[in-house]
Amino acid sequence: ALLQVERGTFDLDDSALKPVDAVPLVAATKAAAEELKLATVVPEAPQRAKWPPELHVVGNQIVWRSRSATPRVAEQLGHDKPVWLQGVNVVSLEWSAGGERVLKSALVAIEDWKANAIRLPVKEEYWFGKTAGQKDGGAAYRQLIENVITLVANRGAYVVLDLHRFRAPKDEHVAFWKDAAKTHKNHPAVLFDLFNEPHGISWEVWRNGGFVAEKTQPANADENAFLTPEEKANAAKGFQSPGMQRLVEAVRETGARNIVIAGGLDWAYDLSGIANGFALTEPGGNGIVYSTHIYPWKRDWAGKVLLIADKHPIFVGEVGADIKKMSFIPAEAQEDAATWVPEMLGLIQQHKLHWTGFSFHPKASPVMITGWDYAPTPFWGQPAKDALSGKRFELKRLR
Repeated sequence: ALLQVERGTFDLDDSALKPVDAVPLVAATKAAAEELKLATVVPEAPQRAKWPPELHVVGNQIVWRSRSATPRVAEQLGHDKPVWLQGVNVVSLEWSAGGERVLKSALVAIEDWKANAIRLPVKEEYWFGKTAGQKDGGAAYRQLIENVITLVANRGAYVVLDLHRFRAPKDEHVAFWKDAAKTHKNHPAVLFDLFNEPHGISWEVWRNGGFVAEKTQPANADENAFLTPEEKANAAKGFQSPGMQRLVEAVRETGARNIVIAGGLDWAYDLSGIANGFALTEPGGNGIVYSTHIYPWKRDWAGKVLLIADKHPIFVGEVGADIKKMSFIPAEAQEDAATWVPEMLGLIQQHKLHWTGFSFHPKASPVMITGWDYAPTPFWGQPAKDALSGKRFELKRLR
């Protein structure tokens, strides 16, 4: 009732003071202070000598080459070394301008879970400081992202900067990438995931843009958790999308060579259009990677994902399973984590698909950790952690 009140009078009646035992209160305060201390990570200065090499797309691989080698020399002398990106999604900056332990989570993921990549979902409104709680034009938000990137790069790992939006790109997303790409232009540890989960549009609109009419997905679809009432109303009326190709061009117009990642249709699962005339054009950069998000209700792995694996690198940007079934998907359509997780990890390993598990947060399902002690969940976190440490999983059958 008193949320964000700026002025007024609040009356209290029939109040009473009663003595309580101070010991548990003091203990709880000390415990909270200790927990905060453990969760706090001091931002680091850049240590460029420790940063990983810049990445390039060559055929269906992501590679790095010697900093001293030109592309032609690297090809002739074999300086290109394949890189296999494996890691987790460090979430919360898509719903909180201040984030929730993102520095600590990135540190644990790299040092304890052996990840070499962090997918970092962000939101353009926070980036530009357009929400009510931001009074600095987004400066603190952008600095926090910079701090995460520096921490990760200092450990020789990579950050996938993910614009965590849904359905189809808008003009404000072009503006975001013009600014974000300029900010992180040619940073060797940064890749750009252009748009989180396209869906409900044609491949023509996906690639080249066009009018996106009133939405038809259920009212409780997961994207609504990230939208304000005003955004929902505006989206329902339809909008003109610039398309995914325009986002690529927006990045390249800044002079940024960074690899760009583009998610397919069906909530970034379906990549079949890439094999059927809708591949994006690279106007001058280090290449394009295509992203898929795979969950236990997605079927036809061969026809929707693997069909482009011989020509393009594939990044499984989101993947995971929970013992709790998702409410917006029929329960009978969701395979149990016990059978699905090892098979999915087997698929990833057999085809050396790049991947970042979802999510490294105790409340964003499917959860990889049980709490802020970063203990892995037995049904998803532990197998994923084992895979990051090199354990092999077997793929017995395609879904």
